[in-house]
Amino acid sequence: QVQVVESGGGLVQTGGSLRLSCVASGRTDRITGIGWYRQAPGKEREPVATIEDTVSGDTDYDDSVKGRFTISRDNAKNAVYLQMNSLKVEDTAVYFCKAEIKTRWDRFDYWGQGTQVTVSS
Repeated sequence: QVQVVESGGGLVQTGGSLRLSCVASGRTDRITGIGWYRQAPGKEREPVATIEDTVSGDTDYDDSVKGRFTISRDNAKNAVYLQMNSLKVEDTAVYFCKAEIKTRWDRFDYWGQGTQVTVSS
């Protein structure tokens, strides 16, 4: 079992910055992928920035955030961060952290409770 807790959301004006944090606990040694997702009102949850493979460190970004958002991690703290710059109104959403454990036969997803990011014009 893995638990993840997000923090760092808030209200910011267009063009501003925020840094989200996600701290994992439990069987963090089994995590194979981790990343950030978001869900805006009336929309489906979508990936924003992910570390696809915690061994290689390969990352993937949604096209809408490339060049503005950066995902990073601190293995010693079992933490993953999302630095969000040049924020836009359309970035407003609840941001979730998800840790993933893949085995040969299955995949287990562990979600946090989410943190609200609101960008005002």
